[in-house]
Amino acid sequence: MAASIEALAALLSQLNIDCEKVVHPPLATARAADEIALHRPGVRLKNLFLRDNYGRRHFLLITAHDALVDLKALSKAQQVSRLGFASDERLLRYLGVRPGCVSMLALMNDPEQEVELWLDAAIWDDPQGHFQGNNQDETLYHCHPFDNEQTWLMPKAGLNSLFKHWQRQPLVLPVAKRCGSTIKP
Repeated sequence: MAASIEALAALLSQLNIDCEKVVHPPLATARAADEIALHRPGVRLKNLFLRDNYGRRHFLLITAHDALVDLKALSKAQQVSRLGFASDERLLRYLGVRPGCVSMLALMNDPEQEVELWLDAAIWDDPQGHFQGNNQDETLYHCHPFDNEQTWLMPKAGLNSLFKHWQRQPLVLPVAKRCGSTIKP
């Protein structure tokens, strides 16, 4: 059974993780936020729920909101048989959320750790401090808390605390982008 927003908020409180909560109209995609000109501080994200060709392995790829990911190149680089988008049914089964509501916070609904977390180094390592000054632990990431009518601005240090609590080791990797992809400084 999927965790509730209240259970997630309680966990953040237990771990002493502060976040800013923004309520807004439903946002199923990053493009929807652009259409209503919703501006929030921090790093906007694209959350892609992927599977291998055989449906045996599942991945949550977190990248920049405007990135055009080259799945073929990513598949080759990670030695995974042909990556593709997982179905809405798999999303609900493995992460307990519906389309448009997925984020790193949905990993709370995967205690068996059947979904591997991949973080794009371009947004996670951010060596030039493109997004939020020079203290990377203060960088804020936009995450839906199982609901696309809210965005929680999560500090990187807080997300790392959650990963530790969940005994997760995200894979930070370079993500190949297709032509036309941009990450804005």
